[in-house]
Amino acid sequence: MSEAYISISHNFKIEVKTDFDFDQSSPLNFQYLFRFTILITNMGDVSAQLLSRHWNIKDAKNEIKLVEGSGVIGQQPHFQPGEAFEYSSFCPLPTMTGEMWGHFNMINNYGQSFKIDTPVFKFSVPKEFIDSY
Repeated sequence: MSEAYISISHNFKIEVKTDFDFDQSSPLNFQYLFRFTILITNMGDVSAQLLSRHWNIKDAKNEIKLVEGSGVIGQQPHFQPGEAFEYSSFCPLPTMTGEMWGHFNMINNYGQSFKIDTPVFKFSVPKEFIDSY
């Protein structure tokens, strides 16, 4: 796993770590699979729920794909003050590097909607694997 990419917005801390999945990648077919783990922590004093996500995924050719959906990994977690939620997912890319950024749409226990921004996090095939290809 890489170093953590961190952002804080609306009293929520987002920490992201990325990793390259060598076994699930197929360089001869220009398919590179990257995994990421996200830890979301409510650092404020108001409860909230994650409703949906919005992702921008950019490959090394500067092509950007948008991904939107309800919740994360089939869940819409609730966050009491001080609580955290961690999940892992993956991102297939046609290039050996790329990056991803976006936001989560939230609603607090007062019915107010807001977005929490993620940091920009990067994907890269580690140098030790490049010679294997």
